[in-house]
Amino acid sequence: MKNYKISVIKGDGIGPEIVDEAIKVLNAVSKKCGFELSYKEYLMGGIAIDTTGVPLPQETVDGVLDSDACLFGSIGGEKWDTLPRELRPETGLLKFREAMGVYANLRPAIVYDELVNASTLKPEVIKGCDIMVVRELIGGIYFGQPRENDGFKAFNTMVYTKPEIIRIGKKAFELAMKRDKRVCSVDKANVLEVSQLWRDTMNELSKDYPEVQLSHMYVDNAAMQLVRNPKQFDVIVTGNIFGDILSDTASMVVGSIGLLPSASTGDKTAIYEPIHGSAPDIAGMGIANPIATILSASMMLKYSLNESEASDMIEDAIKAALKDGYRTKDLASFDAKEVLNTTQMGDLITKYINK
Repeated sequence: MKNYKISVIKGDGIGPEIVDEAIKVLNAVSKKCGFELSYKEYLMGGIAIDTTGVPLPQETVDGVLDSDACLFGSIGGEKWDTLPRELRPETGLLKFREAMGVYANLRPAIVYDELVNASTLKPEVIKGCDIMVVRELIGGIYFGQPRENDGFKAFNTMVYTKPEIIRIGKKAFELAMKRDKRVCSVDKANVLEVSQLWRDTMNELSKDYPEVQLSHMYVDNAAMQLVRNPKQFDVIVTGNIFGDILSDTASMVVGSIGLLPSASTGDKTAIYEPIHGSAPDIAGMGIANPIATILSASMMLKYSLNESEASDMIEDAIKAALKDGYRTKDLASFDAKEVLNTTQMGDLITKYINK
């Protein structure tokens, strides 16, 4: 029987609650599909600061690199916001991504027919929407040097090399080949030299993928088009800061940030996490929506472990639960037959898997 090693980082806030439900669902599908998952927990974020004094212990880096994939909850909270920047949970997260070499962040934004009313956009605008945002994750202005703030003047550096652009571009084109064969590359080539290199490189790379239709869009127009006509997009590929903003815009097209998973992948390992934060205001109340984390676990099965059957089982169970009118509190006003707490939703999805 196949056995996979999964590193688990529950993190802060609602992280432990939602990760527990994802593990519950993973155990159900692994049993049904005939493979085993071994879990080992590691610390990161605020809980790591409180326990070890640093946001990213070396033990966590080593442990995750030694695993087949990492299931991640959420980190951060106001409690740690006043610490020096190098000690904050978010700094630990950036260092973690860099140490893992996860250069591609994949964020699907899919509108479920059962929740078409959850979006603030009209149903006819979003029904059938299925977008994959591919964001470059360890380059660009978030990592560029030099950077400084002396109290009078501050600056950051946006930098990309051609190999970095090719690497993320290939990921986008390969995903498009399995989808609708369309890639929209988003940049600001009319004013930024770094974006001109990005655009030129994407054009060169597209010659290796003749079946894929490549288009370009400036980031300001892309933000507008995501709200005006999101169904025009298949795969969007863009740099770190633009991807950070556009993927959140895409999430609100769907209607609930509690439904959206993500994968951060590289050549060494992959990290799977919900796109939402640690929501300390509702931590411990048992009302957090675990679906985004459960869908992240489903992505892990598909992209890292090649267990597509198990991944499809999870997605089908979630669709069935939503179709039958089960909701968590964040979705209670959208055709809810019954509102469940965090644990109950995990139990229900497990029940649908075991049917």
